[in-house]
Amino acid sequence: MTGALSFLERLRARGGVSACFVPRIPEITVSRDKWDTLEKLQPAHEEAVKDLGFGWNNLWRAEQIHEDLVVQIPAEGVEGKIVEGADGLVTCGTEGSLLGIYVADCAAVYICDCHTGALGLVHSGRRGTEQEIAVRALEKMRAAYGSDPRNLEVAISPCIRPPLYEVDFSSLIAEQLIKAGIPSGQIFSSGECTGARVDRYYSYRVERGKTGRMLALLGRRINNTEPV
Repeated sequence: MTGALSFLERLRARGGVSACFVPRIPEITVSRDKWDTLEKLQPAHEEAVKDLGFGWNNLWRAEQIHEDLVVQIPAEGVEGKIVEGADGLVTCGTEGSLLGIYVADCAAVYICDCHTGALGLVHSGRRGTEQEIAVRALEKMRAAYGSDPRNLEVAISPCIRPPLYEVDFSSLIAEQLIKAGIPSGQIFSSGECTGARVDRYYSYRVERGKTGRMLALLGRRINNTEPV
C-alpha cells in the first residue's frame, strides 16, 4: 500500500486508534532554528491534535537526538511533555495518551499492537535506522506489554529516498521489522520522497536546514470505535 494518505489507512481503521501525519504548512515561514520553527508551527499542530480528539497536554513528544533510546510513557495521570534523550515512545494505549514525533526527511514509524492495544512511535533517520531503533521499540513493547510481532501492524511515513539521499530508510526499516517477526503484509509504507515533494513536505536536505517539521501523531481513544 503506497501513497500520502493510504499508508495510515489500516491503522486508522483499527477501533479506537487515532493517527495522522501533518504535512507542510506553506503559509508559515520557517528558519534554521528548530525550536523557533516549532513554536511557529505549534498553533497548526495544536489544531491537528484537537482534530484527533486530544488536548495538547495529552501529547508526549520525543526530544529526538538520533540515537536508539525508546521510552515507555506513563499509562495515565501525568501530562504529556518532551521526553529528553528519546527517539521512540511506547504506551499501553490508555485512553487520552498521544505520541508525537517530528520529522523532516527521517521516517516516522507507527506501531500498533492489534491484540494488546499497545502503541509505539519512532523517529528513524540514518543513525536511528543503523541502530535499528524500530526493532528496539518492538523489544520494549514485548517486555512492557507482552506484544507479539505477529500481532503488530506498522506504517512508515514519507521520508527522503534515493536518488536524493544515499540511504532508503523505509526499505531498511521494513527489512529489520520483517526479520524481527512482523509479517511483511502488515507493514505499510507511504512510498513518497520528502525531498522530491517539497510542495507537500519539509526536507532538511533539499532545503539545506531552513525547513519546518512534519508531525506524526498516534494515540488511542478506547471509546471511539470508528476511525478518526
